[in-house]
Amino acid sequence: MPTAIEFNNIGKQYRLGLVSTRTLSHDLNRWWQTAVLHKEDPYLKIGSVNDRSTVADSEYVWALKDINFKVEQGDVVGIIGKNGAGKSTLLKLLSRVTGPTTGTIKARGRIGSLLEVGTGFHPEMTGRENIFMNGAILGMTKAEISRKLDEIVDFSGCERYIDTPVKRYSSGMMVRLGFAVAAHLDPEILVVDEVLAVGDAEFQKKAIGKMKDVSQGQGRTVLFVSHNMGSVRSLCTKGVLLEKGQVKFMGGIIETIDEYLVADTLSGEKIVDLISNCKEGVAIKKIFVNGSQSTRLTLTSDGLDMHIKILGVLQNAQKLSLEMQVSDAAGVPVMLYSKNYGDSPIFPAGEFDIDEIVRLPKGMMAGPYCVDIYLTNSTVEGIVDIPRAFILEIADCVSPSGYSLSYKNNQGYMYLS
Repeated sequence: MPTAIEFNNIGKQYRLGLVSTRTLSHDLNRWWQTAVLHKEDPYLKIGSVNDRSTVADSEYVWALKDINFKVEQGDVVGIIGKNGAGKSTLLKLLSRVTGPTTGTIKARGRIGSLLEVGTGFHPEMTGRENIFMNGAILGMTKAEISRKLDEIVDFSGCERYIDTPVKRYSSGMMVRLGFAVAAHLDPEILVVDEVLAVGDAEFQKKAIGKMKDVSQGQGRTVLFVSHNMGSVRSLCTKGVLLEKGQVKFMGGIIETIDEYLVADTLSGEKIVDLISNCKEGVAIKKIFVNGSQSTRLTLTSDGLDMHIKILGVLQNAQKLSLEMQVSDAAGVPVMLYSKNYGDSPIFPAGEFDIDEIVRLPKGMMAGPYCVDIYLTNSTVEGIVDIPRAFILEIADCVSPSGYSLSYKNNQGYMYLS
């Protein structure tokens, strides 16, 4: 397949808190080095990585750095990663909302973008007027917009308010109208950011269906950013995982989601760092699963037992309860395990350990699952909660008739005979 998009050594640098350098000395130095001496911009040699959770060691930050990958025509690519990883910045560069600091982007074909709620809308103009203005901004002719107007309005579901100024629209209505215009642009490349999360369930389903039609039926290219792993998994065929402004992983969408889940899982050491101080009188120090502190556990369908051992510290005697929630890659709960210890035993102050065998249901489909752990007592709800304490990988699932069921090719969580 021909290449639709090509990112070559893309980097985007910002100065924290400022627009441009905002100092005469910096601006003069940059001009002298680049325009007169024809040297590299001196400020490109400095800057910290894009890690929102740490204090910056430089006034410059690389929102994106060393981005190199290609997207083939007809690919539906999910761009995933934590908040601040650089996903939206990457789409803004592709949509030419802003320019890269380093590198070049080659895109073959017309680009339709939906990046932010109400992008390109004028609040005093009606929905109908904004369709014409927004369509013109995206590159549509007036005749093309007029020809598709009824279809755009019908898809948006805003017929009743189409002649009302959009300042009176809800954020969901603005997303509906904006997506309807972008989707009917007939772009060779459709770029959609997290904005679909604002819409209701009905519209999200309709929008994802439209993107599937654009990609599968018309062979167009789609780049989709979302934190909803269920939507990403159902729509996309390939994935790119960004971390701290750099590409950490590329591959099939299942493998990319799996890598994201593992990357977002707490290590044993990090668990200690995060919750070693007692919260409401209790802290978890270590978690062992099947005798290991590894954050990844692999089981097969003929041995779905987890041996969970939790070591902790209590400031006061407590009546403890343990809960573990097993969720799929999209965050949908599949199973809940609960154990209330009641009055026997009442855990004394000081170090304690909880030792449990948890048996998963037979017939669980193969694939990755997240396990969250909650430790509570009778008087304080949610004393300690550890989301994504570890990843549970079901290696295979064998049906009663002997067929091996693949996570990639089957939907659902359980095999029902």
